[in-house]
Order: sequence, then C-alpha cells, then structure tokens
Amino acid sequence: MTEPSPDVPGFPFACPMPVEPGDAIQLAHGGGGLLTRKLIDGLFRPAFAARPEELTHDGAVVEIGGARLAFSTDSYVVRPLFFPGGDIGSLAVNGTVNDLAMCGATPLYLSAGLVLEEGFPIADLRRVVESMRRAAVKAGVRLITGDTKVVERGKGDGLYVATSGIGVVAPEVAVGPSRVRPGDKVLLSGDIGRHGIAIMSAREGLGFETAIESDCAPLGRSVAALLRLGADIHCLRDLTRGGLATALIEIAETAAVTIRLDEARVPISAPVRGAAEILGLDPLYIANEGRFVAFVPESAADGALAILRGEAAGAEATVIGTVESPSPAGALIAHTIGGERALGFLTGEQLPRIC
Repeated sequence: MTEPSPDVPGFPFACPMPVEPGDAIQLAHGGGGLLTRKLIDGLFRPAFAARPEELTHDGAVVEIGGARLAFSTDSYVVRPLFFPGGDIGSLAVNGTVNDLAMCGATPLYLSAGLVLEEGFPIADLRRVVESMRRAAVKAGVRLITGDTKVVERGKGDGLYVATSGIGVVAPEVAVGPSRVRPGDKVLLSGDIGRHGIAIMSAREGLGFETAIESDCAPLGRSVAALLRLGADIHCLRDLTRGGLATALIEIAETAAVTIRLDEARVPISAPVRGAAEILGLDPLYIANEGRFVAFVPESAADGALAILRGEAAGAEATVIGTVESPSPAGALIAHTIGGERALGFLTGEQLPRIC
C-alpha cells in the first residue's frame, strides 16, 4: 500500500498505516481507533484520493459553477436508539450539520437513508422522524430527499440512518488541518464526555446519582459567529468518535506539528469524571456530539474565546492547548500536574456503537 495506485493517476503519496492481509473488521474498532486509521490511510485514500490532503477532514469542499460547496456524509448505528438527551434521529441530523460547520460552511440541505428492520414499530419510527424534523428546524437546514429500505427481521438491529449534507462556504473562508501553524491556540467549546457516558448508562442500565445527558446539538451557529465577526480560524474539528484526544492527534499528524494539551484546563463535569472512573474510561477519548475545537492564531484567541462564550453552546469555552514546533509525524503531548504524557490512538474503541 506504499506504492502509487495504478488506478488513480497522479497518486504520489505513501500511506503510513497499510492494511495488512490478516486484518479484519471488528466491532471494537468501529470508529476512532487504530484500525479505522489504517482503513483510511491504507485502503480508502489509495482508492479515492487524488491529493495527500484529501480525506483528512470532516467533509470535502468543492467548487461548482463559481460556488464553494461543502459536502459530508455519515452513518448512524447507535445503540440504544433513544438515550438521555437525544436519539438516532437528532444525532443523524446534528452530526452531519456539524461536519459541514467544521468545514467553515453554512449548512443548507440534508438527505437521509433509513434502513429499517422488519417488525420495527411505526410508533418508534414516527418518534425518530419527528426528532429529525425538530433537529433540522433548530439547525436551520432542510431535509429534501432520502430513501428507505427494509431488511429481514433480526438483520438490522431496528434502525440505521445515513445522512449527507451540503453547505455553502464563503469565498474568504479557508478552514482545515493543513492551515494549523506553530503558535496557534487550541480552543475547546465546552465540557467533554457527556455523550459517550449517556449512551453507556442507557445501554447498560447504569443508575448514576446524577443523570448525565448527551451534549448532542448543532454547532453551526457558534461557528458562524466566529467567522462572521472576523476571527481568523485555521481549523475546526468536532469531537465525535475517539473524543478530544483522537481529534487532536489526527490534526497534529495532518499538520505535522506538536500539540501541547493542558489537561487540567479541559472541562469535565464531576458526574462524567466520576462515571468514567467507575467504568475505567479516559474522558479524553470519550465521544461528544456537541463539542468542537478551534485552532486560531494567538493574537485572535481572546476575541474568538469571547465569541464562543457569547453562544449558549460555548458558555464553558476555554483555551486548552498550544501548537508548538513542527513534527514530521505529528504528536500530542498532555501536560498534567504530575508531568507529561504522550497520547496516541487507542487500539480499540472505548465505546462501540455510540453514533
């Protein structure tokens, strides 16, 4: 997988994580883990990408007829379908809306494909569809086309949803991992870990003393406020599968820089921290569905932080790190009270089926 692909003219780059003949898909590697990166670097990029920077962000930006359009697609297999703070319907809408926003786009239109298992209750389907409608209205997008398929009983786990979205990117906006530079500050929009813990508690019937709800929410308004008020945004990334740590590692690798994370500044609620300790999970790797990081020059950090804190979704926004010296392989270093630790990709998923 390190040779140029004969099927993609001009494919000049090597893949750092080749897929080996003995590799196989496993549930524990459903997203955010090492095998996912191997699939992207060793299989999907050689097959589909024409340039090294492609398939490295939450969506793609293309120019059509003089307009710059962002395009993104995702699939949702969360279990259970309904959880504290959301359900598969609101998750599907917000997830794709947020991927478009991370491209610096104004989300506009969505499509949805629903794979239904034979026997799935119409009442539950109506509940999911209504949730999608409400989420779309809140995010300011329209769901304009879609598809449904039915599979045999026992073959579909109730319901799967796939959504795609299109948004418009302003001519002056250029957001992506390749724009990250040494000296940039890393801003986090709010507390982390709530979505993953909410899913786990619902799935396993865990009764924590304090109810923990998913942070599932649209992020387009916060991003639009940053861009509208002139903040110089180099990169945006929402913190879904693999959580904060995985997102920062991916950006560090793509930008070939070292990111130093001040772990003590990362906001984690007491209930989430306590639940993570009980379950043996690292909050830095727990999935979120309403949080993102923004990379901005140091000179723009205070202004961008004030903008984020002015939005309901960013009231707890804070600076959590700094981009340091160039690093060919990329690195994420977490600074803690007791010293420093290098963070890497998990070899498996902490919580499969969380989105």
